[in-house]
Amino acid sequence: MTKPFRDIAKLPSNLDHRFMSQALALGRRGLGRTWPNPAVGAVIVAEAPGGPIVVGRGWTQPGGRPHAETEALRRAGAAARGATLYVTLEPCSHHARTPPCADAVIAAGVARVVSALEDPNPAVAGQGHARLRQHDIVVDIGVSAEEARRAHAGHIRRICDGRPHVTLKLAVSADGKAGLGGRRPVAITGAAATAEVHRLRGASDAIMVGIGTALADDPLLTCRLPGMQTWSPVRVILDTALRLPATSRLAQTARQVPVWVMAAKGAARERERALVAHGVEVIRVAEMNGGLDLVAALQALGSRGVTRLMVEGGPILAAALVSSDLVDDAVLFRAPQMLGSSAIDALEGLSLAALTRSPRLISRGTEEFGPDVMETFERRQ
Repeated sequence: MTKPFRDIAKLPSNLDHRFMSQALALGRRGLGRTWPNPAVGAVIVAEAPGGPIVVGRGWTQPGGRPHAETEALRRAGAAARGATLYVTLEPCSHHARTPPCADAVIAAGVARVVSALEDPNPAVAGQGHARLRQHDIVVDIGVSAEEARRAHAGHIRRICDGRPHVTLKLAVSADGKAGLGGRRPVAITGAAATAEVHRLRGASDAIMVGIGTALADDPLLTCRLPGMQTWSPVRVILDTALRLPATSRLAQTARQVPVWVMAAKGAARERERALVAHGVEVIRVAEMNGGLDLVAALQALGSRGVTRLMVEGGPILAAALVSSDLVDDAVLFRAPQMLGSSAIDALEGLSLAALTRSPRLISRGTEEFGPDVMETFERRQ
């Protein structure tokens, strides 16, 4: 029989961080697949004669249920009694489509809960932790909090601001260009960088491009890594006048992978009907300065449960997001080749420095993918 943590001293801090790191890694398995719920990870640890052992693991399942805690408790069974639960976000305390996770933790006899973050959701917001404490469960909050905030950035952004967390992805040549003159597309990065882009797509709830990119590239915007084809995000096109052809690859595959087209309220109804006939959903959004209101568009996505949005193009949309201070993360791929002065800039009407030297963003470092270099940025706290 395992020895409960209640009977021994609190685990050393380094062990708390070690087990929370495992929970965070488990939670990442659900990114892009659990929305509108957060992708939570949970680990249950009991004390055995040879030291602490993991007796249960769980992560939020596709569609958002079951939750991570109940999955971990199910796997742990009776071994959860007297054990410690490591969870990347506060256990829920309200009745929704499933009973509260806090109640399941209490019923399982868990002695201690180590929680990385309090959930900002007003339906929880500390109430889960309070309920656990009311049942004499030791609760420690804040272990690996910074990493957990990154992991749950989409959930936090949607709850606090009503919109998804926006990650802007750019691929640029050595001279800061994103396409050939005349807005002709060109392959800029190599196979390794392309594979990383597909991985990033798979970890996103939705992917967005402007209508210019949709018309120029006729893209699929799916995740095509082996074994991850079913992880493709919802494909979103900003298309003020509903110019997306019903013959496009996006429209033709809308019944396999959802396509949402965001259009102005006055866009032609016959064009909407042509797209809807292929399974496309058209979302009407208010206009601003001759285009769609970006804040309204993002809030419309948030109202549909989208928490993590990846934006892939093009230069007009990218520049508009940067100018509007709506970029939360950025992923910049730099290729070694030059495209020349006639090529188009990565940010329409802006220097690339508007992103790379923005006072709102900070670089988190670089990584090589073959001949290409990826630099990531995140919003300053």
